[in-house]
Amino acid sequence: MGTRSILGLIYLVQGLKQMGEDPAPVLARHGLSLDKLDPSTRIERSRELRIYGDLAEHLHDPLVGLKLGGFYGLAGYGPLVMLLMTCTTAYEAIQTGVRFQRLTYLFGTLRFEPGDKLSALVLSPMPMEAKVFRFRIDGEVSGTYKMVRDMQLSLGMDIRADRIDMPYARPPNAAAYEAYFNCPVRFGETEARFWIRNEHLQLRLPSADPNAHGMYRAMCDQQLVAQQASKDTLSDRVLTHLALFSGSYPSADQVAKTLDLSERSLRRQLSEEGHNFRDLLAQARYQKAQHLLKHTALPIEAIAQQLGYAESAAFIHAFQRWAGTSPSAFRNQAAK
Repeated sequence: MGTRSILGLIYLVQGLKQMGEDPAPVLARHGLSLDKLDPSTRIERSRELRIYGDLAEHLHDPLVGLKLGGFYGLAGYGPLVMLLMTCTTAYEAIQTGVRFQRLTYLFGTLRFEPGDKLSALVLSPMPMEAKVFRFRIDGEVSGTYKMVRDMQLSLGMDIRADRIDMPYARPPNAAAYEAYFNCPVRFGETEARFWIRNEHLQLRLPSADPNAHGMYRAMCDQQLVAQQASKDTLSDRVLTHLALFSGSYPSADQVAKTLDLSERSLRRQLSEEGHNFRDLLAQARYQKAQHLLKHTALPIEAIAQQLGYAESAAFIHAFQRWAGTSPSAFRNQAAK
């Protein structure tokens, strides 16, 4: 399945907390904690899906998936938002969104279906257990709706769906869906659909910019390459997991449990690959240190804290061992 930004999981967990749900036990079962997740990192899609499945089993409000759409920030989509907003027309923006859908937080698959008067943006859902299915579909449909509405508001536009279809039986609280989407909602369909009038698709976007569009397209292409990069070895999986943390790091035993291994098996398999846990932890810290020194203006003390060091002197000593130079000298050299 590859990897993607962990922001989608962070938005979801933050939304659950604000709605009175308690995602902490499920995160802990997966070796994670919300306050220690680094929003700049990536997570395996298969692992993220397992977390969503476990969360769905402990929800109390049947409308929680629908409400979660409001917690996905537009800025969290990164260059993709700017790519869509620099398209010439709404139709081009939809086609571009379909092409780059893997940069969204969806697990389902998007496609566009043209019609004579109405056309549809179709979300084909991933098969899941019933309770998880409604939770994910509601979140993906409401999240997509929120993204499109936020973009329109920023552009001073108002394109609404004529109707929305949902791929499960009509629930007792169906009226809440029409109130949320402000349009008729039809249940019992095989796929989710946003039905849009064709004349709306031809509207020109006021922020259209061919030059900027080319730049953002290149950035999105790069993100797709990074997302689809294979992580087959255990050492790669350990590094991916360690990269999620900020402030403190899990022990070898905690990482092993997260990966469904005993600590002994973890250490043995890493040894067979020519690695050990201590060196991988140092590598994860070094990679994060390089990123923070190059791309942020955080003081050395703050970077040390993010890497789990109680004192900046310990971080400086470790960085000199890794890089052969001090953090300050490394930052100065990177800025040239």
